[in-house]
Amino acid sequence: MAKKKATVDKAEELLKSFVVLHGLLLSKMERDFSIQFFMLITDVEELKSYSKSQGASEADSLSHWDISFWSERLHESKYNINEEELQPYFSFSKVMDGLFNLAKIPFGIDIEPADGLAPVWNKYVRFYCVKDSSEKRESAWMDEVVSRSRVLSCNGTTVRLPVARMVCNQTPPVGDKPSLMTFCEVETVFHEFGHALQHMLTKQDEGLVAGIRGVEWDAVELPSQFMENWSYHRVISIAKHYQTGESLPEEVYLKLLAARTFHAGSLSLYQIRFVCLDLELHTKYIPDGSESVYDVDQRVSRKTQVIPPLPEDRFLCGFNHIFAGAYAAGYYSYKWAEVLSADAFSAFEDAGLEDNKAVKEIGHKFRETVLALGGGKEPLEVFVEFRRREPSPEALLRHNGLLPVRA
Repeated sequence: MAKKKATVDKAEELLKSFVVLHGLLLSKMERDFSIQFFMLITDVEELKSYSKSQGASEADSLSHWDISFWSERLHESKYNINEEELQPYFSFSKVMDGLFNLAKIPFGIDIEPADGLAPVWNKYVRFYCVKDSSEKRESAWMDEVVSRSRVLSCNGTTVRLPVARMVCNQTPPVGDKPSLMTFCEVETVFHEFGHALQHMLTKQDEGLVAGIRGVEWDAVELPSQFMENWSYHRVISIAKHYQTGESLPEEVYLKLLAARTFHAGSLSLYQIRFVCLDLELHTKYIPDGSESVYDVDQRVSRKTQVIPPLPEDRFLCGFNHIFAGAYAAGYYSYKWAEVLSADAFSAFEDAGLEDNKAVKEIGHKFRETVLALGGGKEPLEVFVEFRRREPSPEALLRHNGLLPVRA
């Protein structure tokens, strides 16, 4: 935890916020995570109803192995989004143009094609220059090639500008047909571009804390997940059929938005189980005590699952995150980063997403704090500098359809 932004107390506080804001019925006897979600019960009832309509004999008593199967079938029946029919609306060039146009207003940058300016290793690699429209300085981007650094500059006086690379696998162009992207691939491009922005727009001149370097693990996903929110907001303006030029049909767009929040309560609780288990084992578990690790798993799972775990459940044997690496005592990072990014995006929502002047003002503030300060300042201080308060999970719950959308 010493290498992360949050403390154990902060992580537990975050979980308790989710518990309260999700509408949990807190027990009078134990004020922890031992109650069930209203909307999760609704999720299960919906699965029971749907599976019964499909003639499933197990409908009245769904087991663990039935949940995923019927969730997928229900998702297909409600949204039925055909990726192949969707792809013609997301040609690579249109998506990149839309992404770069989006970056221009809030962050004050112009991104221009610069193929041929630098050697590349594959014919499909595209090279771009990022120009600061206020400072008139150029930078190239394409993960990290070199970081911003004054020490490592060529002449010792000017700053070495950062270079980033984005690697996103997708279908190449075939004949006269351009590269067509799935919406998942569009999301990925927006996500990775968020990382690239933090790398490129840093104002830290010390390379070891410039851009994404030195940023604590549980905060480094803020810009990337923040940009994913823009992909949903701007998809209707980006999506143009590569042959006819027609926009993505409104009903398909609404399906995309609805599918994003499908059974979000269940998925959230699924993650919260892992978070609680990880923190419990790392902070409170006593080796050779009265409970085994499996007893702890059973206890936590009974409090964080609508369907109780099976007695023979040995999920822990495959919970690789908690044994080593950055997610040991840090699985909460997934939820923490989601909270930060949703809360940051809500600043733009509050200002008005269609108000270019307001977006530009908030975008400048976001650039000068979250994107500019890198690992040179404690991330929570950076966030508070941007939002003027500590992060709240309320915006994430709204985005996931678990709280009403504000007028």
